Amino acid sequence: MVEDAERRRRAPHLGPERRRPLILDAALEVFSAKGYAGTTMQSVADAAGVTKPVVYDCFANRDELLLALLAREEQHLVISIVSALPADPSVGTTEEHVLEGLTAFLTAVAKQPQSWRIVFGAQYGAAPVVAERVLAARAFLVESLRLTLVKSLPGVTDPDANLPVLAELLASMIEACARMLVTGATDRSPADLARTVSQVVGGGFTNV
Repeated sequence: MVEDAERRRRAPHLGPERRRPLILDAALEVFSAKGYAGTTMQSVADAAGVTKPVVYDCFANRDELLLALLAREEQHLVISIVSALPADPSVGTTEEHVLEGLTAFLTAVAKQPQSWRIVFGAQYGAAPVVAERVLAARAFLVESLRLTLVKSLPGVTDPDANLPVLAELLASMIEACARMLVTGATDRSPADLARTVSQVVGGGFTNV
């Protein structure tokens, strides 16, 4: 209790710009444990060891706080997606591309589960503005996959009609694997999950 009180007394010495990253770190911890409904300005203040007015000095309301946190954690998503995409989709098989890329992607998810919980979970029960931001991140993933499939599956019939569908199916499988990892719903490794998805893709997408 003495330590908490001391932390609260020190809080005003940091301005909002220096305080925001610390508040976001606390918000990530709270959201990871309690979800959107349990993430209040007071709960974030308690986790950060500051008073609620200090949190309001940094963010006007809960939605603004969640949007800032989502924007920060989305950077991890974008970096992982870009690094997971094959450098040259014309070299190698579709199954090899998916195996290599998805292994890298899911390994990143497993290393930073809290970051991915907000990306995959903030849309549930959240205000529309927050849910829309999550859906926009997913749309980026689907479009990235579609562009990759264009090069990986040059022989697919009616690509304008089929590639968007295949990208959405692949995105759904990737999202399901990531969610299993961050929620502890599976004891399989990222490499095991990636291998399963790549086998499905290699056996089915190439026959479209």
